[in-house]
Amino acid sequence: MIKKYCVTVNGTRYEVEVEELAAEGAVNVPAVNPDPVTAVLPAEKPAASGGRSVKAPMPGAILRVYVKPGDKIKAGDKLLVLEAMKMENEITAPEDGTVATVPVSAGSSVSAGAELVTYNP
Repeated sequence: MIKKYCVTVNGTRYEVEVEELAAEGAVNVPAVNPDPVTAVLPAEKPAASGGRSVKAPMPGAILRVYVKPGDKIKAGDKLLVLEAMKMENEITAPEDGTVATVPVSAGSSVSAGAELVTYNP
């Protein structure tokens, strides 16, 4: 089944057609946070350290790191800033916990899915 949508990009309107796939060919894509500046990512299990981890949503460079191992964090606290496509993206804690490891530092380049912070809830 093909569905038609209107999309406006930089003030220019485009009409696009999207084909709906059958269930066997469907791919689950995680929801994207509508606010590209502050990304709250879901916790994933298990992290390499045995706790939970926060992973990079896209490739980029680490500009600032706000936490260190042993820090107590609350849901929504800033963990670090990831620069991607000339935009600064604040990566925040998905839930309360204690930081276990921070395998990145300011100036590091990371790929999508790279472990940024591990923590224990």
